[in-house]
Amino acid sequence: LSILLSLLVSAHSTRSPDCGGILTPSGLTYLAEVSKLHAESVLRKDLLASPAPDPSPTSPSRRNQITSVKVDKFSLTLIPDTGLRLSIEVDLGITSAPSATKEMRLSILADLHVEMNPEENLELVTSDCKPTLEEVRSTEEMDRSAPHKSSGPDVDKQINVEKICLEVSRLLLFPNERLMSLAAPFPITPSCQVQYLPLAAPMYSEQGIIISLQTTFQVAGTVIPLPVSPVPFSMPEPVSSSSSHLILAFSEHFYTSLFSALEKSGALNVSLLSSLTTATLSERITQMGSLFQEDLPVVLRAVTRSSPHVVLEEDKAIVELFLTAQIGAGSSLFQSFLSVNVDVTARLHLSVADTRMIISVAAIEDIELSLATSDVGPILAALLEELFLPTIREEVPAQINEVLRQGVFLPHIASFTYTNVNITIHKDYVLIPCNLQLEARTG
Repeated sequence: LSILLSLLVSAHSTRSPDCGGILTPSGLTYLAEVSKLHAESVLRKDLLASPAPDPSPTSPSRRNQITSVKVDKFSLTLIPDTGLRLSIEVDLGITSAPSATKEMRLSILADLHVEMNPEENLELVTSDCKPTLEEVRSTEEMDRSAPHKSSGPDVDKQINVEKICLEVSRLLLFPNERLMSLAAPFPITPSCQVQYLPLAAPMYSEQGIIISLQTTFQVAGTVIPLPVSPVPFSMPEPVSSSSSHLILAFSEHFYTSLFSALEKSGALNVSLLSSLTTATLSERITQMGSLFQEDLPVVLRAVTRSSPHVVLEEDKAIVELFLTAQIGAGSSLFQSFLSVNVDVTARLHLSVADTRMIISVAAIEDIELSLATSDVGPILAALLEELFLPTIREEVPAQINEVLRQGVFLPHIASFTYTNVNITIHKDYVLIPCNLQLEARTG
């Protein structure tokens, strides 16, 4: 997989993946399982109104009617380096005049793969489709002879198998409308959105269907430039077959880009109301008494002075924030009297709810305060730490968590959510094995 993603990077010199996923054989089995009833519904609609083929060519004038459609088997099989094989067996109940009933079996074998269309959306395509129609006789007849099989132009004309083969992808629960939803923009904050763009058609290996994605972020509707990844993203190949339906992977660069987008949108700028007032502050800093005649609340207004950075280690995610805090008085009419640089190193906690990754600041590990201007004098440094560190330590995580509380949508297709999630943080990337869950219909 590392080699594959490296090839994708060389093919897209200005575009490189920063996240991706593997839909495993277990995931394909689940998709086939939940698609079975859907396929039966589609086929019933297509076939019940159609006349059935007459297996007896000696009586072409007889008119048969399909009265029941039941999907007996529905499977998806991975074909490495090629695509998918869809196998369907459908039992048909057929009534002929005046009251005779017979059963036939329609078998459909189709090869599918996903292409990148000119609009750079993923599209499910049928590359081959072979229908077979078989008459299922009574027990006595089956003892005497093998089932009668027929396929070809007569079948196509009477049962319209050709139409079924042309639209065989409709029998799956992830048609092209759902695949397009993978690349839809998702909101993070009211002004910031994330979008996962496929870089190429998926690849097929024994481990599953491999999709590489590049993340873009929009602020106020405009795609913003992000830091360039120092190294191409690659995800190690699973050491063994996974029981999870899907394995998502996110690079360290993805998380740095996320916080950079939030920084550019202004979401990381914070306003902190300290427990101090100008009167209590003047007891420690005598100059304050001459600056303010009345007792006013002391406020810290912090803005980012450079882009945040995320570092991923084994079982640990760290975000580094670089802020400049204006310390002033008054909440409505703000009067700044001191500028302080605040460098925060905080540990991140990652979890998943439905299709969203919840990122929160779990604990601040380190804070450094330094005067942004030297005209006040270094003697205030220790005093500033004593006075403002408790407020910063408590309020910065709280405000960032408020920004991120809705979570960041993961790549997903409509109508499916994620369950049995197990997040593991490794050096340079995060791995999220999970299962798919078809959402219950409402309304």
